[in-house]
Amino acid sequence: MKLIVNGCAGRMGRVLIKLIAAHDALELVGGLEAANSDALGTDLGLLAGGEKLGLSVSDDALALLADADGVIDFTTPAASSELAALAAQARIVHIIGSTGFDSTQDQAIAAAARHARIVKSGNMSLGVNVLAGLVKQAAAQLGPDWDIEILDMHHRHKVDAPSGTALLLGDAAANGRGATLDALRESGRDGISDPRAKGAIGFAALRGGSVVGDHEVILAGQNEQIRLSHRAEDRDIFARGALTAALWAKDQPEGLYTMQDVLGL
Repeated sequence: MKLIVNGCAGRMGRVLIKLIAAHDALELVGGLEAANSDALGTDLGLLAGGEKLGLSVSDDALALLADADGVIDFTTPAASSELAALAAQARIVHIIGSTGFDSTQDQAIAAAARHARIVKSGNMSLGVNVLAGLVKQAAAQLGPDWDIEILDMHHRHKVDAPSGTALLLGDAAANGRGATLDALRESGRDGISDPRAKGAIGFAALRGGSVVGDHEVILAGQNEQIRLSHRAEDRDIFARGALTAALWAKDQPEGLYTMQDVLGL
């Protein structure tokens, strides 16, 4: 499967370059960056800290997409939603690990999925997505008398809060209760506030240091608690999950999928 890495000069992009280059079933055919990137023209292998691969960083998305089976994309909501339209034109696989989308961008990606195979997830880790399945099951079994709080901690450079992973877990909890997250979400408590609403799903976001990603879902009942958690120790887990998603999506019909679909959950 021929793959392009969008945002190839970023932290996730460099990890993806190394993993794709070493994968027997995958072929790296290009790396994309913005037109003002200092990395343009750099060999992808050198960019990722390895040997030359004979491929240079480019800003010409159309030329690269024409010779690819898919693109892996951990960038920004604006860049990912624009690239989704190009992936639809090329009718290829688009794996989106970016987070922080607004409703307009989500709609643009859903429209592109009519002609592309798009897998979009707030977290590409296989472990996190199994955790989401457990959260959904627990929320369904325990009911609204159990309070749900979701805690996420990331490195100091992360700009969106709650994280995409926290929202993914919150969505799983809401689905377990037969509701939408928008109806139950409660964020940003500070100072004196009203008592906690029954059935609400609360969020707290911590940022600091070099934390890759820690997430905990707390289900608090009367005199007892259940805590379900996941700790990311290396960014490789997100990249490996994205590559698993790409290989799965290659044989699927056009549509918008999640990692829950990839894992059969």
